[in-house]
Amino acid sequence: MPLTTQQVRGFKPQEKPYKKGDERGLYLLVKPNGSKLWHLKYRFGGREKKMPIGAFPEVGLAQARHERDRARLAIADGIDPMRERKREKAQIKLGAENTFASVAQTYIEEKMVREGRAEATLRKARWFLDLLKPAVGNMPLNDVDPQLMLAALKKLEAKGNLETAKKCRSFASRVFRFGAAMGLCETDPTSILKGALVSPKARHYAAILEPEKLGQLLRAIDGYECYPVTKLALQIAPHIFVRPGELRHGEWEEIDWDKATWTIPEGKMKARRTHVVPLSRQVLELFRELKSISGGKGYIFPAFHTRQRPMSENTINAAFRRMGFTKDEVTAHGLRSTASTMLNESGLWHPDAIERALAHGDSNAIRGVYNRGNYWDERVKMAQWWSDNLDRLREG
Repeated sequence: MPLTTQQVRGFKPQEKPYKKGDERGLYLLVKPNGSKLWHLKYRFGGREKKMPIGAFPEVGLAQARHERDRARLAIADGIDPMRERKREKAQIKLGAENTFASVAQTYIEEKMVREGRAEATLRKARWFLDLLKPAVGNMPLNDVDPQLMLAALKKLEAKGNLETAKKCRSFASRVFRFGAAMGLCETDPTSILKGALVSPKARHYAAILEPEKLGQLLRAIDGYECYPVTKLALQIAPHIFVRPGELRHGEWEEIDWDKATWTIPEGKMKARRTHVVPLSRQVLELFRELKSISGGKGYIFPAFHTRQRPMSENTINAAFRRMGFTKDEVTAHGLRSTASTMLNESGLWHPDAIERALAHGDSNAIRGVYNRGNYWDERVKMAQWWSDNLDRLREG
């Protein structure tokens, strides 16, 4: 006969545990300590099994029957309810362990580091993670929804950090895609947030585009009194078209004096592709002078206080400011725009040769593959012409 709630309440403990059956496999186990536990007895795969449902009165008779019926429906569909419950518990535990912060850290270490990403890129990724940690860092990855991510990004926007908010969204998206590939989440909740963020204005690095003013800058550099390594970095930077980070992280072992080249490994390049820089006579002479100062080992441009780290990223721009040039007039990165503009305006060089010198990727993927190794001879001549041109501008 089916049990009633009144009967369940009235069962008294005895010296030994005893069972009181309900219907269709559901029964109540009454223990000597007075606890009353619901269980379901069922057969699956030819074997008899028992599944705990819960304790009375927390789980009432009606709820126990509901759980029994759910389990029997699962059995009818060929699913073992006990095994399914264990799987769900394991998923919950796994989700609690795989928080956004932990998965993001794994993504950085196992994906970005192994791919040889530049140290500056890794630092930025860790910074983006630090910015997102207060809002979603401790949440299971699969529990983070678009609204939670948007709230975190909007806080950055409210501080005026539009570009940072945009890049944090992009970083988070990569983390979620990595998590989905690992089976730790189902979707990327940031994918629908692109239109919800304020688009930052395009940033253009200040650059000198007039020959006369460039000559003034070169003369100001020659007359600037500072740490010798900084002085030579300022003198070398206008001649070669590398990015400031690539310049700072250069190492002496990358210089081939016989071939007059500087080979920057792919791990230090924005485009993730090895880049070879032809060196003019003037640049080689400046490098020789620098080698006599720094010793020719480790970083080409070491920091002031230690040779174990490269020169600070603010050193060159800070020097420009002390010379009297504002941030709206010239920047270290803007020297690339200066060279690009004047080389194109000269009409002497193929545009693709200039793009290769700047280590720009080709917007046309197929064209980029075919042009990847071209224009070397022209680039060598262009590097020497550019250095000679800078000398003429310096002399006024």
